[in-house]
Amino acid sequence: MASSATPKLPAPPIEEGIGRRFWIKFRKEWTHALYSPFVVSLAAGNLNLDTFRNYIAQDVHFLRAFAKAYEMAEECADDDDAKVGIYELRKNVLQELKMHDSFVHEWGFDLPKESTPNAATVKYTDFLLATASGKVEGVKAPGKLATPFEKTKLAAYTLGAMTPCMRLYAFLGKELQALLDPSEGIHPYQKWIDNYSSDVFQAAALQTEDLLDKLSVSLTGEELDVIEKLYHQAMKLELQFFLAQPLAQKCVVPLSKEHNPAEHCLMLFSDFDLTCTVLDSSAILAEIAIITAPKSDQNQPGNQLVRMSSVGLRSTWEELSKQYTEEYEQCIESALQSNKGEIFNYEGLRGALEHLSDFEKKANLRVIDSGVLKGLNSEDIKRAGERLILQDGCTNFFLNAVKNENLNTNIHVLSYCWCGDLIRSAFASGGLDPVNIHANEFTYEDSLSTGEIIKKVESPIDKVQAFTNIKQSCCSDQKKILTVYIGDSVGDLLCLLEADVGIVIGSSTSLRRVGSHFGVSFVPLFPGLIEKQKQFTEEESSSGWKGLSGILYTVSSWAEIHAFILGSHS
Repeated sequence: MASSATPKLPAPPIEEGIGRRFWIKFRKEWTHALYSPFVVSLAAGNLNLDTFRNYIAQDVHFLRAFAKAYEMAEECADDDDAKVGIYELRKNVLQELKMHDSFVHEWGFDLPKESTPNAATVKYTDFLLATASGKVEGVKAPGKLATPFEKTKLAAYTLGAMTPCMRLYAFLGKELQALLDPSEGIHPYQKWIDNYSSDVFQAAALQTEDLLDKLSVSLTGEELDVIEKLYHQAMKLELQFFLAQPLAQKCVVPLSKEHNPAEHCLMLFSDFDLTCTVLDSSAILAEIAIITAPKSDQNQPGNQLVRMSSVGLRSTWEELSKQYTEEYEQCIESALQSNKGEIFNYEGLRGALEHLSDFEKKANLRVIDSGVLKGLNSEDIKRAGERLILQDGCTNFFLNAVKNENLNTNIHVLSYCWCGDLIRSAFASGGLDPVNIHANEFTYEDSLSTGEIIKKVESPIDKVQAFTNIKQSCCSDQKKILTVYIGDSVGDLLCLLEADVGIVIGSSTSLRRVGSHFGVSFVPLFPGLIEKQKQFTEEESSSGWKGLSGILYTVSSWAEIHAFILGSHS
C-alpha cells in the first residue's frame, strides 16, 4: 500500500555554492549598502566621529546576537567538522567585539554604559535569534528537534541568515581598501577597513558560505527556498542597519536628497537600445517582419501591401546588418585618425561624430529602400514591446522616480529606434506611461507599416539637439535644473557630456576608445563619488555637478544608478 505521506525529493544539483548564488541574485541590496551615505562618508574619511561612535555602539548589540546565533547553530550541527567550523566563526566574532573596544581607545571616546539598540538593530537581532531558535516556517518548536536531520536543517537556516552579513562586510572591506591613497596619509577609519579587508576576515566569510553549502546538501528544493528567503531578509536588514545610522553632515548620495521640488527640476534622460533593453530594437522589428511575412512571393491578398517573402526578408536583413557593422567600424576608425589629445576636446569629438551622423542617416535610407519594414502590424509591434526584456532594475528605477512625490522630475528617452510605438509599449507594460519618448516613427496604412520612417532622432547630432531643445523648454520657469543622461554607446557621447551627470552603463569598447581619444575620462561611479565626498562642503549642493567637465561615470548595473540618484528609501 502506498504511503499517504508526501515523499521528500532531493533538491536539484547545486552547481555553485548557494551563498554565492544568493549574493549575485540580491545585488540590489548590497549595492544600496555600498552607496549608503554612511559607507560613502566612511570611505571618504570624513564620516562624523559621533556617527561612527553611534555605529560602533549599535554594532556591539548586533555582534553579541551574532555570536549567540553561532552558538545555537553549533549546538544543532550534527557533523563534527561543522561544529568546529562554527565554533571558529564564533571566536572570530568575539575577537571583533574586542576590536571594537580598541576603536574606542584609539579615538579616545567612551561607549555609553547603557546604550539602547535602535529600531533597525532590534529588528535585525530579533530576526537572527528567532531564526536560530527555530522560529521559522516548517521547523518544529524549540526543544522538539528529535532527529539529527532536523537539527542540521535548523543550523543551515541559521547560517543562511548570517552568511549575507559576513559576505557584505568582506565585500565592503575590499572595496574600501582598494580606494585608500597612501599619499593622503593615514585614513581616519583605516583600522576598520583593514579588519574587514584582511585575509582572516575574507577567509571567515568564505568559511561561512562553505558551511552553509555543507549543511544544505541534504535539503529539499523547498527547504533551500526557505534559506533564500532568510538570506534576502538578512540582506535587507543589513541595509536598514546602515541607513539607520544618523548622519549630521551632508553627503553626495543620494543625488536627490538635497532636491527641493519647488526650486529644482531633476531631468532624467536615457538611451533605449542596450541601455534599457537586453536586445537591440532594430533586430526585434526585423524579426517581426520576417516572422509575419508570407512564405513565398505568390498568393498575397490584393488589398494588402506587397511584401517580400520571409526567406527574402531574412537574406536582405542579414546583408543590411553586415553592411551596417562594417561601415560603422570604418566610421569609428575614421574618428580615431586625428591626433589623440590629453585635454578634453568637445568640439573635436562633435566634429568626428558629424561624420558618424551622416553614416547613420544613409544606413536608415538603405533600410527604408529595402522594404524590410513594410507591412508590420501595429498590434504585433505592441505585443513585442510588451514582451521586451528590459535590463534588470531599469523599470524599477524609473517607476520610483515617477512615483516619488518629493521629486520634481521628468523623464525623457532619446532613441534611434525606428518605431516609437515599440518603446511606448515596453514602458507602458511596466506602468511607465509618463515617460516622454523621442524616437523615429513608422507610418501606417490600415494598421500596417508602409516601410517609411518619420525621421526624428537618427544620429548623435540629432540626439544632442533633442537634448538641448528639451532642456531649454524646461528652463522657462526659472527652476534650477539638474540633468542626468544614461547611455551605452558612441551615439550617446555628446548627450552624456552635455548633461550635468553622464552615466555610462555597459562595456562598449568603441564608446571608450572614441571618448578617450578626445580626452574624455571614464571614472567608475563609486570611486568617483568618494572623491566628490572628500571635496564636499556644507555649502555645496547638487549644483556641484556641471556638464562639459569631460568626466563620465561608469556603472555595471541599474542598481548603482538607483542607489546613486534615488537612494535606498525609494
